[in-house]
Amino acid sequence: MQNFAITPIGTVRNDRTDIQHTDNWGAVRSTITVDERFGEACLQGLDGFSHVEVLFVFDQFPEVDDHREPRPYRGRSDLPPVGVFAGRGPRRPNRIGVTCCAIESVHGRSLMVVGLDAVSGTPVIDLKPAMVEFGAVDIRQPEWVSDLMSEYFQP
Repeated sequence: MQNFAITPIGTVRNDRTDIQHTDNWGAVRSTITVDERFGEACLQGLDGFSHVEVLFVFDQFPEVDDHREPRPYRGRSDLPPVGVFAGRGPRRPNRIGVTCCAIESVHGRSLMVVGLDAVSGTPVIDLKPAMVEFGAVDIRQPEWVSDLMSEYFQP
């Protein structure tokens, strides 16, 4: 397969630095500072949206070479094994994460969001305004996922 390079467009800053602290992201306030190469008006119009999808790289996690074997979710033996594409965790090909966050404010190249599950220093690779027309409907998932994730976005 063809390789490609992605250059980050900005960086996350918040008070979360422990990559092992994986729950309670709901009240985390983050500032995403977009690189100056995009100019001071690069976020213009984003303040008209309530939410933004943030694509980022789990750069502080080691890369894993072999993704062939299903593994218990979050390494928990009480959960069923799942393939690499049946989870949202950081140990995945290309280590790309995506989270839909509430927009708190927009100032120049600074975007303040709430609920971004990325630690401080994380590179951001893209921002997309959340639009109703792109939202999934009738989502179905295993019951154990709801139980497991019940505290993920709790404050």
